Amino acid sequence: MTVKEKIDQLRIQLHQHNYNYYVLNAPEISDKEFDDLMRELQTLEQEHPEYKDENSPTMRVGSDINKNFTQVAHKYPMLSLSNTYSENEVTDFYDRVRKALNEDFEICCEMKYDGTSISLTYENGKLIRAVTRGDGEKGDDVTDNVKTIRSIPLVLHGNNYPDVFEIRGEILMPWEVFEELNREKEAREEPLFANPRNAASGTLKLQNSAIVASRKLDAYLYYLLGDNLPTDGHYENLQEAAKWGFKISPLMRKCQTLQEVFDFINYWNVERKNLNVATDGIVLKVNSLKQQKNLGFTAKSPRWAIAYKFQAERALTRLNTVSYQVGRTGAVTPVANLDPVQLSGTVVKRASLHNADIIEGLDLHIGDMVYVEKGGEIIPKITGVDVAARFMIGEKVKFITHCPECGSKLIRYEGEAAHYCPNETACPPQIKGKIEHFISRKAMNIDGLGPETVDMFYRLDLIHNTADLYQLTTDDIKNLDRMGDKSAENIIRGIMQSKEIPFERVIFALGIRFVGETVAKKIAKSFKDIVELENADLETLVSIDEIGEKIAQSILNYFANDSNRKLIDRLKIAGLQLYRPEEDLSEHTDKLAGQSIVISGVFTHHSRDEYKDLIEKHGGKNVGSISAKTSFILAGDNMGPAKLEKANKLGIKIMNEEEFLKLIL
Repeated sequence: MTVKEKIDQLRIQLHQHNYNYYVLNAPEISDKEFDDLMRELQTLEQEHPEYKDENSPTMRVGSDINKNFTQVAHKYPMLSLSNTYSENEVTDFYDRVRKALNEDFEICCEMKYDGTSISLTYENGKLIRAVTRGDGEKGDDVTDNVKTIRSIPLVLHGNNYPDVFEIRGEILMPWEVFEELNREKEAREEPLFANPRNAASGTLKLQNSAIVASRKLDAYLYYLLGDNLPTDGHYENLQEAAKWGFKISPLMRKCQTLQEVFDFINYWNVERKNLNVATDGIVLKVNSLKQQKNLGFTAKSPRWAIAYKFQAERALTRLNTVSYQVGRTGAVTPVANLDPVQLSGTVVKRASLHNADIIEGLDLHIGDMVYVEKGGEIIPKITGVDVAARFMIGEKVKFITHCPECGSKLIRYEGEAAHYCPNETACPPQIKGKIEHFISRKAMNIDGLGPETVDMFYRLDLIHNTADLYQLTTDDIKNLDRMGDKSAENIIRGIMQSKEIPFERVIFALGIRFVGETVAKKIAKSFKDIVELENADLETLVSIDEIGEKIAQSILNYFANDSNRKLIDRLKIAGLQLYRPEEDLSEHTDKLAGQSIVISGVFTHHSRDEYKDLIEKHGGKNVGSISAKTSFILAGDNMGPAKLEKANKLGIKIMNEEEFLKLIL
């Protein structure tokens, strides 16, 4: 046997034994025998570097060479799921799917593992890339770290998998590993991890993959994507993926009825506490990929899946004080400071009180024993008071009347629960908050800058708004505390590179109230530049899909402020992309200009979302319901009978796919 043949044989053996141990939990050899085989392979690879393979089992031990993560665009966006918290909301989801499809369907129920999302790409049976969720459109390439996770195959079994495909899942830290890691950190007097999810996420982003390997991360894979998948069934595809070597949860179940879905939820609401990894709910997915495509997506999440979140755990503890935080929009949030208490795997010391009405409704007094829950098992909140435990309590908690930061008298807008500091151009937390939002990853993504650096620059009078960032030089900051030449150069480079950020993200970065990522994208598609947006009236704004009067009025208020207009002018001079690129504009036409179009039914050539994009691209407006103002209905198979009846009654034209595609050619 040649050296190359021996190396190949050892790699095949070790991949199989690794799969038996970490995926099947059925080892066929002892740990010592496995280690002996691994050492033999390591020795041969060191002696014969010409046979190096990035997917060798020896790569699982990691490297102590530090690597910066590079950003990689997702081929398919990694959207988040809509959350539900009650059986009524699950029923609503089920009914929406039934009404939209107008045909039989199955629901695949899965455990919602509480870890960090990952996307794995395989080519010709080998792992070539692992990318974090990031902002949903792009994430960090963490391939070297993921290769240390032994339940993720580097080379697949068999040969019946697609040439290229993507599989997504959750990177997890088992409870046992998490507790051991925290015991070690406690012994070294280091800060503890809050929960296994944070521990897994933090570990995956370590620069040293050898340390990642020592953390014993695990993974479950739950979604297969690609052009040549084995079947139309999501559940069935995952069963095939299990044969290729992937660790697929054995707890999945296909349900034919809503009652079967509830039976699954109710069983695991109790039994989840016996699992060795953290879970926080159940994921419900329409099983057919064809039906998934026809249901499509909202701007933020798929219409064919939701996450049912388990009810939060509750704990009792003492309220010591109430403090107040001012956000970037001026909203003042009361925060309860508590005796530390263990809750859902974390130590809780603070909880949000939300607003004055909540405080008044709870009738809070300093010293009260209060019930604390985690909303969606993430954000702690006070949900009640143990009135029977009251004795020697302090004063009643009353919401403050003036800003704790700048002293301005607080205001409360009609119809809103929050109090606001109106001093948006001179209240320090608002100024710093706007800058922090501007530089954030989903906005201008300026490397090297963070809250602490922004705070330092602000205190030293180097910046007072976002436009000031573009006036900074390396000489201005290189001699500051903990800065140095290289750090200063990186910051200035990051600021300069942000000038390439596209129009939609610049709009989001401005921090206009109620204008999130999705609305910013809609705006960027509707106006050729910031000047058009500045001069838009209420009617123009509300005609844009997903923009109602509340958002439109907020945009008008923003541009009515002279300080904001001056800021925009400075950002223009700095060279930011406050316009749509020419190539983007050239793809649009006015063939559907002024037309309001309703989409209904199941389509063959494109998904609903793709048709919505085509309508917008050609100047049309997507509307959700039929009215006398509807121009026509783009109808596929199984159009809803109620919509069909209303269309006939109003005399609205119904157009099929072929007619529509001819129209826009």
